[in-house]
Amino acid sequence: MSGILGVEQGLGIAAGVLLLVLWLLLPPGAGRRLVRQPLLFLVLYAAGVAALHLLPAGSLGAQAARVASTLFLLASVGRSSVLLLLDVIVGRRTRHPPPRIVRDLTQGLVWIVILLATLRSIGMEPGSILTTSALLTAAVALSLQETLGNLVAGLSIQVQRPFDVDDWIQFDGEKTHIGRVIEINWRATKVITLDDVEVIVPNATLAKAPIVNFTKPTRASRRNLYLSVPADVPPHVVHAAILEGLVGATGVLREPAPSVVTNAFADGNVEYWVRFFTDAFHRRDLVDGASRDRIWYALRRIGVTPASAPNRAVHMQEVSAAARARDEQAALERERALRNVDFLAALPEASQRELARAGGTRLYVEGETIVKQGERSAELFVVESGEVVVQSDGVEVARLGPGKFFGEMALMTGEPRSATVVARGTCRLLVIDAASMRVVLESAPELAEAVSRVIVERQAGLGEAEAEGAESRRRAAAGPASTEERRSQLLGRIRRFFSL
Repeated sequence: MSGILGVEQGLGIAAGVLLLVLWLLLPPGAGRRLVRQPLLFLVLYAAGVAALHLLPAGSLGAQAARVASTLFLLASVGRSSVLLLLDVIVGRRTRHPPPRIVRDLTQGLVWIVILLATLRSIGMEPGSILTTSALLTAAVALSLQETLGNLVAGLSIQVQRPFDVDDWIQFDGEKTHIGRVIEINWRATKVITLDDVEVIVPNATLAKAPIVNFTKPTRASRRNLYLSVPADVPPHVVHAAILEGLVGATGVLREPAPSVVTNAFADGNVEYWVRFFTDAFHRRDLVDGASRDRIWYALRRIGVTPASAPNRAVHMQEVSAAARARDEQAALERERALRNVDFLAALPEASQRELARAGGTRLYVEGETIVKQGERSAELFVVESGEVVVQSDGVEVARLGPGKFFGEMALMTGEPRSATVVARGTCRLLVIDAASMRVVLESAPELAEAVSRVIVERQAGLGEAEAEGAESRRRAAAGPASTEERRSQLLGRIRRFFSL
């Protein structure tokens, strides 16, 4: 008996030392909370020893206290040993916490060893018990066949690692069965879908199913959109518009770059396959929707409406009065917008009206780039609604609201853009291109002189133009000293650009 007590005292000291080591090595918070269970077992062991000293020797109560104290002591040592092995030694070497299934199996084996050791300490032979209950063991094994299958499948998943916690997977053919893995245990895998619904999938089912992992080998996964456009629009025009619209779209990666494939011809339309990558798979529906929005705006800017039904061309010669009224109203609105452009005020009223009717309207959505610094595009933009941000070398220099304009130097001389302009919110812009301006100037070449005079006088008076202030300041610093010389130089550039 004294030998047994000596062994128990040694185990008790070992349990205390293990608890102290765990308390020092485990991280504060959740890590140290794991020490509570072995500490509780050690306290229960101390309570059993105290009861053993109070109860009469050899009584049934004393025997029960002896068994309980031995069991609690072994449980404290066993649980502390598992924590030391998995959370301290293995966890620090791999820098990742061991999978739950490994924890459960390791701890389960330790509990079995502790139970067998406790039975042996009270004189019971575990081997004889197992031998006499062979039939019961077989019955239990048959009843646990499915559970054992899940256990083996869980081990296979942990070895092969087709997915990890936080990966997005699809575990069967149903598109709705897509979710983020939040836990892999010995029996099943827990998945949270986009609807915030928890789905528990047995490991045996996952072991048999083809797993689609959207997070591996990289977190970038490809998204596919399909849309149809009337067949009379050249494919290269549609490709360019779609790719331009996707630049800077929410969640769309620059690399790998988006691409567009002409996919099929059907019912008078052309189907286009739009492909892009995103690393925000958890927001894939929002990313797809934002990309469709961008594509719609980009196509509308080139006068194309995506087809929602087979294209049946119906040619009608008569234009309704309502349609004519809408066209007239749109032309009047463009004409009113042009009156805000000071250098166009030098044109006769008829020429202004002609420009207004030749101009077009473009819609831009939040974050889209309207013009880029350094690019060549001969268009003037007048803000009808919304707001745009002017950036020079990546720094915001101005914001332009309704009635403001930008791009007059590009329109009149074709020179590269001196600033980048980005839409802030949804914007409607009136656009006048160089072809329309050429028609006006060719009919009255003397108007070029009047236009150049107004531009130079405004730059001299204001020190900068609304949308191209950096360019104006550069000209003021490096250009000719007199206003007349600057006007003469600008007039020469206008004449060369329009071949007047």
